[in-house]
Amino acid sequence: MKNKLFILIFLLSFPSVLYVVLTTGKHNFIHLPFYGEKELAPNKKDTIYHVVPAFKFVNQNADTITNKSFDEKIYIVNYFFTTCKTTCPKMTTELIHVQEKFAYTNGLVQILSHTVNPENDSVQVLNRYAIMVHADTKTWNFVTGDKKQLYNLAQKGYLLNMDTGNNTRDEFIHSEFFILVDKEKHIRGIYKGTNNKAVSNLIDDVKVLLAEYFIKDNAKKKFNNM
Repeated sequence: MKNKLFILIFLLSFPSVLYVVLTTGKHNFIHLPFYGEKELAPNKKDTIYHVVPAFKFVNQNADTITNKSFDEKIYIVNYFFTTCKTTCPKMTTELIHVQEKFAYTNGLVQILSHTVNPENDSVQVLNRYAIMVHADTKTWNFVTGDKKQLYNLAQKGYLLNMDTGNNTRDEFIHSEFFILVDKEKHIRGIYKGTNNKAVSNLIDDVKVLLAEYFIKDNAKKKFNNM
């Protein structure tokens, strides 16, 4: 049984592991950076990195989505609104591409899209939008909730410097960037979601994270079996 499980995990992770092996020495992808403020741990040896704080929203199926929904997951974040006619359609198209690229991970890689216009983007509206763009809602959540929490999380949690339409606090904020978050809730990459090259870099970086976790998990198993 253990052998079968190992083979299954290896087959799912093999594309990412192979990518790292083939690109070692060609790209500086092996150790992704950490974004945000950092500090020295009390032991004066380890570094404490910025962590995405706790949150609670509602998705397109009226299910509660929290930070714990992404425990042991790698996830990609963006902010959008359903009536956007400019950058959002392009961002959504790119995320569909990302979704297709990591379908083989069976939910290990997730997408989390927050509305910046909760007054309009109700659960029902988000549900229709998810259907319209052919999102796999097993791995892609569209969330709405308290506007203040949505904006605060964008700026302080995901470190997005959001634009306000007319520079007034009443205007909703928007960003064309994707944020890559690892299993420990650290931000590992920020990418322009309307740029094909940047999204390609995002896909490469997700592969690196998958490979790193695969290697670490196997090393831990070997150590525990010694």
